[in-house]
Amino acid sequence: MTLMDELSGQVGISEACRTLALPRSWYYRQQAEKPENNILLPPRPAPQHALSDVEKAAVRTTLNSERFMEQSPREVYATLLDEGTYLCHWRTMYRILAEHDEVRERRNQRRHPVYKKPELLATGPNQVWSWDITLLKGPKRLLYYYLYVILDIFSRYIVGWMVAEQESADLARQFIQATHRKQNIAAEPLTLHSDRGAPMRAKPVAQLLADLGVTRSHSRPYTSNDNPYSEAQFKTMKYRPDYPEHFDSPEHARQWARLFFHWYNHDHHHVGLGLMTPAVVHYGQAEAVQAQRQQVLAAAYARHPERFVKGPPLAPSAPRAVWINPPQDTAFLAAASRELQPGAQPGSRVGAAALEAGEHLAIIEGTLWPFREEKSSLIVVGELSQCP
Repeated sequence: MTLMDELSGQVGISEACRTLALPRSWYYRQQAEKPENNILLPPRPAPQHALSDVEKAAVRTTLNSERFMEQSPREVYATLLDEGTYLCHWRTMYRILAEHDEVRERRNQRRHPVYKKPELLATGPNQVWSWDITLLKGPKRLLYYYLYVILDIFSRYIVGWMVAEQESADLARQFIQATHRKQNIAAEPLTLHSDRGAPMRAKPVAQLLADLGVTRSHSRPYTSNDNPYSEAQFKTMKYRPDYPEHFDSPEHARQWARLFFHWYNHDHHHVGLGLMTPAVVHYGQAEAVQAQRQQVLAAAYARHPERFVKGPPLAPSAPRAVWINPPQDTAFLAAASRELQPGAQPGSRVGAAALEAGEHLAIIEGTLWPFREEKSSLIVVGELSQCP
């Protein structure tokens, strides 16, 4: 006899569980799993007032008759009562129909397809991009400007953005094409992930991605968690202290966005990147920054080891792999973390060919890409991250 059994026999199960800090549900599960308690119970006898098989067959025949086949059991029940006939309660009618799988919606209902959950893995920059469009309030009611943003999920680096006065599939196509060209994506596979907005699913965008060899990926309908990095970036943007109540013009929106994206890429120490900036991770400088930080922490520990009660401090590192909806198979995740090493595509501008910070800033400040849509006088200026 265990301590729990002995104590429960003296003070009761509730008091014994409280004394040993054990949930009662755990105790009852343990009792149910004992072999001596697994006794097969005899089948439950039918109640004396239950309908006989002959009576059930008569009820089912009436419900499926040509007269009542298009009516619900409640309607049949009320109609028969008005005619002076009582077969059984309408709930019993439903149970009889359910026994023969004859209870369903009579009208044809639209059945939504089962969408597969996207599972995307990035072990280096320029492998998986996420893009979305958000609204910026204009100077008048119901007047908005549209901010297009493409983000690299591994580094959180904004590889391209654009402010437009309308949401257009053609503008999206030009924007994606220019960003792809300016990042100098090699022949290695790139996945572009987005939600299911109209520009994202438009035929011009789909044809462009097919020509570029880019794999399309879409979120499930009404599932914002399938595009978490773009949503998080938009929240960071709109919760900035200097985010305006509204923008006076597209030029005002571009001016503010230019300053924000510079801060986000080069000054924002991202929690998900080991407190490194997106530019540091995107251009392969994370290991050098981590090593420099580790030297500073080691020197601080050498001066005052008593202040570090948990031992020598370790500088946080950038993640080796970034997922959108990681699979539930823990063995697969462990194998992926061991085998897939971080790194960029061979032909991209990351690693040894990474731009210096000053060179990169000069390129950003001097790069303007005008996009003029056909049959419109609208001029949209998109600021992209690099030039060839």
